[in-house]
Amino acid sequence: MPIALLSSLIRPLVEPHLPDAVDARFFSSLDELYTMAPEAEIGWFDLNEKEPMAEAVTLASNLKWLNSIYAGLDFLPLDLLRQRGVTITNGVGINAIAIAEYVTMMMLVHAKGYREVVRAQDRREWLPDSPGKIELPGTRALLLGFGAIGQQIKPRLEGLGVEVVPVRRSGADGALGPDEWRGRLGEFDWVILAVPATSETDGMIGAGELAAMKDSAVLVNIARGAVVEQDALVAALEAKSIGGALLDVTTPEPLPADHKLWGLENAHVTMHLSGRAQASMFRRSAERFLVNLDAYLKGEAMHPLFDPARGY
Repeated sequence: MPIALLSSLIRPLVEPHLPDAVDARFFSSLDELYTMAPEAEIGWFDLNEKEPMAEAVTLASNLKWLNSIYAGLDFLPLDLLRQRGVTITNGVGINAIAIAEYVTMMMLVHAKGYREVVRAQDRREWLPDSPGKIELPGTRALLLGFGAIGQQIKPRLEGLGVEVVPVRRSGADGALGPDEWRGRLGEFDWVILAVPATSETDGMIGAGELAAMKDSAVLVNIARGAVVEQDALVAALEAKSIGGALLDVTTPEPLPADHKLWGLENAHVTMHLSGRAQASMFRRSAERFLVNLDAYLKGEAMHPLFDPARGY
């Protein structure tokens, strides 16, 4: 009988539906997790802190299937998991709707200068004019990353009149190929980053890419902070060589209180909250886990599968 080691946080959602063919055990502390991890064949080790998760995975020498609510798992010992032949299912798509809504919200907030409207209300000041006058129809967005999140972003922005051009490996259906987008950066009003965190995407937006953008263009990052060379971004924002940056992710996280990004008027930092702006994350994850558990016990395919070699 396979031992499944799961977080107590999801116990109420999964325990009533677990089959008798599984020996389910739940941890509520790091000590319990570390003690029981070596026996687990199935593991759902999600924690708020990444380092203890990585340690638990390392200790889980009998692990055959690792499940996670997180889409990006670059903080885990992926080489070790690949060597052990562990099947990995992740949380890709679980938060896609909330993140896509967040992208739309951030773009509208920037376009209408809405932060200043909120500040004026806090001051009880009646503004005589709108602090932002950008209209989204007619603007163009380059969408880097067309996975579950990107596919939710595109129709929402198109519904607001934005022309969205995704980047795809094939370059088909009006998309740009992976070798084309850099030469076209100057054509876009919005550059949206929704790529996975891999060695290929690390630092993909640097000084050269920022210099190629319009001086009014806005960078939107809901991927990972490491996708952008942050010092180059700060320099571009200080010089106002781009129109702004809407950042749900930074390097590091949390962003230190004395970091320059906090004080830049053309930077909007939203503390990696986009995926958490919903109440269905754990329910969706539990439902997906139970479907995959049934498939695992039957020897059938599970999804979505995370490839540790590719990093997504």
